[in-house]
Amino acid sequence: MVNTTDPVGQGFVESLSRPGNNITGLSDFAGELSGKRLELLKQALPRASRVAILFDPNHPAHVVELEQTQAAALALGIALQPMEVRTAHDYDGVFARMTKERPDALIVLEGFLNADHQSRILEFTAKNRIPVMSGMWTYVETGGLICYAPNVTEMYRRAAVPVDKILKGAKPGDLPVEQPTKVELVINLKTAKALGLTIPPSLLGRADEVIQEAICLPDTVDLCGPKGK
Repeated sequence: MVNTTDPVGQGFVESLSRPGNNITGLSDFAGELSGKRLELLKQALPRASRVAILFDPNHPAHVVELEQTQAAALALGIALQPMEVRTAHDYDGVFARMTKERPDALIVLEGFLNADHQSRILEFTAKNRIPVMSGMWTYVETGGLICYAPNVTEMYRRAAVPVDKILKGAKPGDLPVEQPTKVELVINLKTAKALGLTIPPSLLGRADEVIQEAICLPDTVDLCGPKGK
């Protein structure tokens, strides 16, 4: 397994140090990062008081992340607005809710459903000038504001190590589940400028990467020039 949230809580392994079952790999500890994402969002948007979170209640990892985000919201004095999406048909209803409730920002949780509908989500948020925080790097690359997450590409590279050991005879249950050694903060400064936001220098200084080149956003916020170039 790679990039799995809370493998113990989901019942995949008995513990990270001794998985015990016929499975091992890498865990992403996204639950622990959820509160930190909200803290970083608050630093970028000090006046934010209402933050929506887009999640799938059928996704086991999202349940963990939502709980952690709710706890952080309570500590930060932020009103969290959970937005459920179980199928593709739910997005229109969610967009209607956000249009009515006007959140100051949106957190998009990582998952296949939100990944598949990335362009729809970013088109809506760009049109309505809603900053987006996500654990998916592709979101910040194509118009989101901030990403705070482990480097998934590096995790997949590291997955070759336990695969090699298993192929050489090791039992998966004897190999400890690894966790990321580094979490990266990426900020899209072009998106910030398009939204009229000024990112505090202290936060920019902490970023592992700042995207400043022109990128292709939906037509509502065009940073690409003629013909999207």
